[in-house]
Amino acid sequence: MRWNWQQPDWPDFTYKPSDLRGQEDRFLKGAGVVIGTMAHLEPQDREQLTITMIAQEAVDSSAIEGEILDRASVQSSIARHLGIKADARRANAAEAGAAELMADLYRTYAEPLSDAMLGHWHAMLMNGRRDLRKIGSYRTHADPMQIVSGAIHAPKVHFEAPPSQRVPDEMARLIVWFNATGPAGSTPAGALLRAGLVHLWFESIHPFEDGNGRLGRALAEKALAQSLDAPAITALAETIQRHRKAYYEQLQRASRSNEVDAWLAWFADIALAAQERSREHVTFLIAKTRLLDRVRGKINDRQEKALLRMFAEGPDGFKGGLSAANYRTITDTLSATATRDLAELVSLGVLRKEGELRYTRYHLLVGG
Repeated sequence: MRWNWQQPDWPDFTYKPSDLRGQEDRFLKGAGVVIGTMAHLEPQDREQLTITMIAQEAVDSSAIEGEILDRASVQSSIARHLGIKADARRANAAEAGAAELMADLYRTYAEPLSDAMLGHWHAMLMNGRRDLRKIGSYRTHADPMQIVSGAIHAPKVHFEAPPSQRVPDEMARLIVWFNATGPAGSTPAGALLRAGLVHLWFESIHPFEDGNGRLGRALAEKALAQSLDAPAITALAETIQRHRKAYYEQLQRASRSNEVDAWLAWFADIALAAQERSREHVTFLIAKTRLLDRVRGKINDRQEKALLRMFAEGPDGFKGGLSAANYRTITDTLSATATRDLAELVSLGVLRKEGELRYTRYHLLVGG
């Protein structure tokens, strides 16, 4: 009995809800802070932040699986799905599918989970794929569903999921549990406990031929949103991507036993870090608005273009800071003009200068 689903107590996961009490309390309090902070945004800014963060989640969730999507294309596609004016940028099949899934998750977070919903999500996510036998329905193949790495002639098996014939019954049990443990269900559970457990449980079943990781993280987002009774804007995938190696290690450890306290504690910490990341995004946007208001009429078009490009990088800004060469590329201007523009932005308190000569770098001053 190598895997959790082969244990006699499957799927009766054992855990101590009391161990998560402190984290659950911090999550709910943090949610209030994020929601309260967002209330200070203008409707247009709130709308733009929502699109940006949903797109970032789609991009990062795919990146965890090694698939690279264009953030701008995903962002435009999400905006269109949400009925918001967007540019005419074309998205490829994978980008369009990921965007459609995240937009649907945002719109339908409160709806009960069902086989049909999961099938619909899978069809969106697998948009354009021609290499799968089943799209929009659970796997039916007879060969084992395994997560492997290494050479083809000597693969390392990290996990093997239940046989395909068991998937419908396994998923029926998970779906009943998920709906019963929601805020309006018969046995409501804590936000972090429910999100962490549904993700692990879904990954353990691995019900689809492909896309299980991304769908499992979408389920965790749905659980968090339902617990807050609001469309979740939680940077969960973004945070997991930053801890990708530990994420896979924790999932692998949790797949060998149905005692899941260690997994839930780790996941709760990740969810709290994701929530803090979300708060950083909101406060960054507020600071951006204040800064641009302060310098309106004092900067030229080149400077504004460069600042907007820097803001587009989010709270972390340009890796290593903005160089004069970056500025020239962004604004298509001469070296002397770039030097003068950057010096003016420093004197206005918009940028902070670090280093000298060719090592000079500039960072946004957006605090307060």
